[in-house]
Amino acid sequence: MSTEAREGTATADPSVAPTADGCIPTAEGGLRRGLKNRHIQMIALGGAIGTGLFYGSASSIGMAGPSITLAYLIGGAVIFLIMRALGEMSWHTPVSGAFSHYAFTNWGPFAGFFSGWNYWFNYIAVSMAELAVVGIYVNFWLPDVPTWVSAAIFLLIVTAVNLVSVKAYGEFEFWFAIVKVVAIIAMIALGAVIIFFGVGQTSSTGITNLWEHGGYFPNGLWGMVTALVVVMFSFGGVELIGITAGEAENPRRSIPKAINQVVYRILIFYIGAILVMLCIFPWDQIGEGGSPFVIIFDNIGIAGAAALLNVVVLTAAVSAYNSGLYSNGRMLYSLAQQGNAPKFLGKLNRNGSPMAGVLTSSAVTALAVVLNFLVPGKVFLYTMAVALIAGIFNWTMVVITQMKFRKRIGATEVEKLGFKMPFYPVSNYIVLVFLAGVVVLMAFLPDFRYALYVGPVWVGLLYAAYRFKTRAGRRPAATVES
Repeated sequence: MSTEAREGTATADPSVAPTADGCIPTAEGGLRRGLKNRHIQMIALGGAIGTGLFYGSASSIGMAGPSITLAYLIGGAVIFLIMRALGEMSWHTPVSGAFSHYAFTNWGPFAGFFSGWNYWFNYIAVSMAELAVVGIYVNFWLPDVPTWVSAAIFLLIVTAVNLVSVKAYGEFEFWFAIVKVVAIIAMIALGAVIIFFGVGQTSSTGITNLWEHGGYFPNGLWGMVTALVVVMFSFGGVELIGITAGEAENPRRSIPKAINQVVYRILIFYIGAILVMLCIFPWDQIGEGGSPFVIIFDNIGIAGAAALLNVVVLTAAVSAYNSGLYSNGRMLYSLAQQGNAPKFLGKLNRNGSPMAGVLTSSAVTALAVVLNFLVPGKVFLYTMAVALIAGIFNWTMVVITQMKFRKRIGATEVEKLGFKMPFYPVSNYIVLVFLAGVVVLMAFLPDFRYALYVGPVWVGLLYAAYRFKTRAGRRPAATVES
């Protein structure tokens, strides 16, 4: 078997006709190339525009005040560089389970093992965080329904969606993401009308709320800096573009386009939406008893606006979980193809979906339902902290792996790259220093500090699992007496 086949590379064979669902099977009969550029962009938007914006923004605004907009600009610039590092490798070698494959090929076996499993762990935590707030949004209409019941229902629905063909999944996520993108644009437009003209009984607010309540930096520069911790969690999910490379119809065209477009779109959505919110309402009156967007529009008294926004934030959470489950199923498939996960996780159903990987990931994510039952109201912060430390591991691996990738392919191949990391290698070191700084900042925040204990334990468990796997692979087969 070729190296590409072993590593799960999905290379489209032009002689192979599309299947009944319109997807193109890979040369090895694996994952199918059924994702178009619009699907890829919306999958990435779906992963990144979720609870971090609609729910977690309340805590970050509480830390930084209006200067949270500057924090998003800084965090967005760093994420863009990380995505360009990933995009360079995805352009050169478009495969499913990109993180694990690139680390394995350019860094070594343990790096591939660690990168793949850590990414899976990261999105388990992200998925749990998304499910944790679903019940809070449902309580806007049905306050007597336990949050764990809502979480369980959406867990089952999203799992079923992920077992259909990748093209059907792509369409589902495309329209899910479209709902929240259109809603954010509409909210920004409506907010601008309120700010400058007023609506109904609500007079124009102007933009003075940006500085009248303690200034642009009400908690000082330190408040803005510590808010970067929550901001970086919010950006988690953009790297889903790398996971889609193995199922993109034309990855060398669609991946660069998606990376360049999705980062600035997310920045516009985040900064635009939060800026509108901060202008309409004083930053120090934005609470955490639900989505701040819903609460603000409910307080303004615009008929139906709060209920409509609640539909949007609920859709956003489900969409982000949908993207997370998609990526986790593909990552387990890739790990199984490498021999770094049980073989059954490398099986596809008749629709070309990694059924075993999806079901396994969904079963582990169901822990969020249990936690919502045991400790309702606290699950989001706990899982957000764990997701962030795992995300920092992922981003660090991407940036270092890209540096090793450059050295491996040599100067001649680097010149042929059609999509390069800008300002290499200075930009790599800037990103690494920034990510190390975020880890240090986590130690100053009680809600995130415990993740600094979980992180090393998780690394130790992965190393022990890798050593066990390596030794088991070298162990001679037992002879059977006749």
